[in-house]
Amino acid sequence: MVSMCFELEAHDFRIESEPAMKAMRFHEYGTPDVLRYEDVDLPVPAAGQVRIRVAATSFNGVDGNIRAGFMQGPIPIALPHTPGLDVSGTVDALGEGVQNVTLGDAVIGFLPMTEDGAAAEYVLAPADILTAAPTSVPLPDAAALPAVGLTAWQALFEHAELTAGQRVLINGAGGAVGGYAVQLAKRAGAYVVTTASGRSRQRVKANGADEVIDHTTTKVLDVLGEPVDVVLNLAPVDPAELAALVSVVKPGGVVVNTTVWMPAPSDTERDVRGIDLFVRSDAGQLAQLVALVDQGDLRIDVTERVPLADLATLHVKAATGGISGKAVVLAPTA
Repeated sequence: MVSMCFELEAHDFRIESEPAMKAMRFHEYGTPDVLRYEDVDLPVPAAGQVRIRVAATSFNGVDGNIRAGFMQGPIPIALPHTPGLDVSGTVDALGEGVQNVTLGDAVIGFLPMTEDGAAAEYVLAPADILTAAPTSVPLPDAAALPAVGLTAWQALFEHAELTAGQRVLINGAGGAVGGYAVQLAKRAGAYVVTTASGRSRQRVKANGADEVIDHTTTKVLDVLGEPVDVVLNLAPVDPAELAALVSVVKPGGVVVNTTVWMPAPSDTERDVRGIDLFVRSDAGQLAQLVALVDQGDLRIDVTERVPLADLATLHVKAATGGISGKAVVLAPTA
């Protein structure tokens, strides 16, 4: 019998793996406890895309609705999904054909709703939705601007065509969109009437509102004197309350509604239009908002800063109405 002996030399064996990053994701629809803080592969930009090292994202009300599964029709996503529609950060890698940004650029953007978002260390973004970040505020705070700033801009100037001297009623001005809407409307030369809760009154007044009606104690229809040219509804009010707002609009005026589960009311006899707003990404408009910020004409108001690992706490607070103003979500730092 022949005995054979094999001797293995000691080697330093290493298994190569894909680079990983931290991200907050959900693998199924449900309550905030479906959110998981986990390791995922580092994304690689395709043609026309860039990879951004995230400074921050923000919390938007629609994030909770997407996570809960309420938006599967209008916003179809693939699971597992990373939330976070807003991004501020630094360009880290370029896909083929990208020319409008360069490595190291500080940028902000409103990401595609159906793709993975910026609740992660890195995120992919189409290069053409990005604009240079404001230089007058910390980069993480700039994540508070894109989605809500664009919503306010498009509501007032695209759809309502607001002009100087007009009267506008902003219903639900205490939230993040309302903060920008009040500032932009006032800057445009409008007379701004708002509704807000008592806890938001001072902030809304500081944003430039001419009148603040506490909707928790007073019905706007009971105290509003002169009719308005524009109603901007930002509040999840009862459908009958929303419909009643048409009565305070002048003939030829407009009701712009952002609560998309309730159609905007109209009055054809008086030529009052009802418009449902679905915000879209627009780098040009976002650049105009950034310019206003850096000129000191538009204030970014961040009321809360939360580490990415604690994002679920914001989802819980939002479900109980506990978020006032705008919260940003800070990515881990290297």
